[in-house]
Amino acid sequence: MENQGERKNFRIGEVAKMFKVNTSLLRFWEKEFEELKPHKTKGGERIYREEQIKLISQIYDLTKVKGYTLSGAKEILNISKEKLEVQNEITLKLKRVKDFLEELKMELED
Repeated sequence: MENQGERKNFRIGEVAKMFKVNTSLLRFWEKEFEELKPHKTKGGERIYREEQIKLISQIYDLTKVKGYTLSGAKEILNISKEKLEVQNEITLKLKRVKDFLEELKMELED
């Protein structure tokens, strides 16, 4: 993928050039991956945000570089998403325990 500087939004043609794929492939991936929904202008032009570019990069890597099928790529992305959710849940629980222990420490010091 070519470096596009600090830009945050890209037209479908620009994204296709970044990944050296056809715009039709990007439109197909939109149908296959529900998380990949670009903003559409009044004229119907697709505009991809940075987080969508990251997802396209992951899809590209899984399907074009590593050779996964679309269903295999979806499964891997879902597992990654589930792992992230579990990590976030664990982080939240650990923060609650830390807060409780800090409160308990303050009470014991009084």
